Parts: sequence; C-alpha cells; structure tokens
Amino acid sequence: MLNINIICVGKIKEDYLKSAITEYSKRLSKYCSLKIIEVQDEKLPDKQYESTLLQCKEKECEKIINNIKKDSYIIALDLKGKQFSSEEFSEKIENIATNFNSSITFIIGGTLGLTDNILKMCKEKICFSKMTFPHQLIRVFLLEQIFRAFKISNNETYHW
Repeated sequence: MLNINIICVGKIKEDYLKSAITEYSKRLSKYCSLKIIEVQDEKLPDKQYESTLLQCKEKECEKIINNIKKDSYIIALDLKGKQFSSEEFSEKIENIATNFNSSITFIIGGTLGLTDNILKMCKEKICFSKMTFPHQLIRVFLLEQIFRAFKISNNETYHW
C-alpha cells in the first residue's frame, strides 16, 4: 500500500476544516496509508524585519526537514510549481507509486512559504492555482485531490 505523508506548518483551528480533513482521511484509508504531520509554526514578531521573517521561515523549514522520510518522493506545494488537471495528478501519483517509491511526501509551507533549501530537495513542485489560499485550506484541497486521484486511477465514479 502506498504511504502518503503530508507535512504542514501549523495546526488547524477551524472545526469545519478539521471535519473535512477527518472525512477525507477516512475515505483515503481505503487506498493508502496516510499520515499528516503538523510542525509548529513560528510566532511572527510584531516588528517584521526581513531578517527576522527569514529566521522564522528557516526554523519552520528545519522542522519540516526533520520529518521527511529519507526514501520518500518529495513534492512541495509551491506557487511556482506545475499545475495539473485531476487526471494528470492521478497519473502522476500512479507513476510515482509504480516506478519510483512506495512513499510520497507532500510539503505545505506556512505563511512565509518554503526555503530554497527545501525546494531543492523536492522532486516536484505543484501548484493548485495562481491564486493564494490559506495553507489550512490547501491541506483540504490536497486531500480532496489525492482522494480524487485514487478514484480516477481505480475507474471509480466521483461526482461530489
């Protein structure tokens, strides 16, 4: 069974997002072993100088790196990443599982994004939209698209 890890910065506070994440996690259990790893976000200082913001971003990314499994195929969610249709994303996951690895790690950065160091570690960078969304909402988008990808690759209907 494919192992999917999602490493993300920050905790989900809103009940409606927690509910959606729980629902998609339950649905995905049929297709993969899913693990969501939340690393603590850094408290941003009141006076936001570029150097202090960079330090915060580096601390968050260090926590992410410490949670990446060495043998995993790493994919970052990044605004400069490639956009996929749902069918293409399904093919991508299937291709990784078949030809590369039994473990995929998706990385969702925090408010400040990801460092170049992490982006260089990734085999892929994907983008859901040119628009910017809160990283908590992107977590739900990612889970939904992973679920949809499995439905597509198994020739199962999905209309929700």
